[in-house]
Amino acid sequence: MNYRKIVSILMLAGIVLSQACVTLPRINDTRPNFLIILTDDQRYDTMSYMPATVATIFDQGVTFTHGYDTTPLCCPARASILTGMYAHNTGVQTNTDSLDKTTFFYDLHQNGYYTGLVGKYLNSWKGETRPEFDYWVSFFRGESAYIDPRLNVNGTWSKQTGYISDILGNYVIQFLDQAAKQPRPFVLLFAPNAPHQPATPDPADENKLADLAPWRPPSFNEADVSEKPQWLQERLLTPKQIATDDAFRRDQLLTLMSLDRADARIFDEMTKNGQLDNTVIIFLSDNALLWGEHRMTSKNSLYEEAVRVPFAIRYPPLIPKPYVDDRLVANIDIAPTLYQLAGLRIPSNMDGMSMVNLFDGGAWRNALLLEGWPPRGVYSAVHTERYIYSETAGDKPEFYDLQTNPYELSNQINDPQYQNIIQELKGQLHQLEKQKGAPPVMDPGSVPTLSPTIVPTP
Repeated sequence: MNYRKIVSILMLAGIVLSQACVTLPRINDTRPNFLIILTDDQRYDTMSYMPATVATIFDQGVTFTHGYDTTPLCCPARASILTGMYAHNTGVQTNTDSLDKTTFFYDLHQNGYYTGLVGKYLNSWKGETRPEFDYWVSFFRGESAYIDPRLNVNGTWSKQTGYISDILGNYVIQFLDQAAKQPRPFVLLFAPNAPHQPATPDPADENKLADLAPWRPPSFNEADVSEKPQWLQERLLTPKQIATDDAFRRDQLLTLMSLDRADARIFDEMTKNGQLDNTVIIFLSDNALLWGEHRMTSKNSLYEEAVRVPFAIRYPPLIPKPYVDDRLVANIDIAPTLYQLAGLRIPSNMDGMSMVNLFDGGAWRNALLLEGWPPRGVYSAVHTERYIYSETAGDKPEFYDLQTNPYELSNQINDPQYQNIIQELKGQLHQLEKQKGAPPVMDPGSVPTLSPTIVPTP
């Protein structure tokens, strides 16, 4: 065999081996594990009903007071989590849109991670397994029965017996046990359907919260919405609608209580397996939901009750002491964070930013884009920690100062004292609408308003 043939064979063998090593388990891989707990339609003000989850994640990590979902609708929100991109870049704008972008699961799987999903994937997905997952438990599209659900378990559909949070929790524990035997790190998305409608409580909880006080903030069944865009001109809620929503709110809280018990069992298993402290645990919801504010009992709007979500991270190597951070974080920031912590290059098409920057004093954003499409109005908004400016296609714009107008009752778009701020936000909004890829970072020393408010957790 001549020299050239030998060289060609060796080069070909090297290429084959290098490609194969991408998916082979890595012995003694010290990269962190990732566990993302993603609830469904959970409001930011409901964590008191999940004490075990709070104690393990929020009280031992960083709690973000300004955690947001950039498109408050299930499928677009989840697509943004999986890709780190705004909905105008993923192309997923409604619950029926399919996602054709590369997700962080694909890249982590290609780079040696043991991957799993337990729960909801995307509303536009029928529930069958996907090739980038080593372990798969899911249900059909976006919703499931809470009692005796039908699940796809690693490619096989079957009806399960019992309550869904218990069942999904058992599968998470099974995944963790299998992951503990792997010579490589894991990444798991635990995406229960709680507290999404129909929010059927665990029968063991049906008699709890019987004396729950009605939810009646100043914006409840708002008397005058004439200053808001036409697509938000809802009719006043009737007494029957109010009673129905009061009952649904209680059911939602009860489903969170049962989910909290599942979380507690999961944390116990991670402790037993030695996985808890070397796992980045992220908790958030895909979006939130209104309980009668502004006459609405839905989501898919720019109001705080729809876009602000519970958001916390626990990872002792980066967050040795618990604290509260008031900077703007969002669903689009999860993917780039995972890439950086996994030692991978962050794709240039990601609109989000790695939250590692928050932990090491790096620069951070001062505004986020919020977006919405039919079946509601087509709108986009820029959200800072204090202000919201929004434009609706073919209708009036909105502006709210959350410091003076926290319930977003009066549209302050024509208030003379805010006109300079509104003009600045308008320009910022139009820049964000065109964004493709991460925004340029700012010098934190030149923007003192971006420094975090750190409050030790009691």
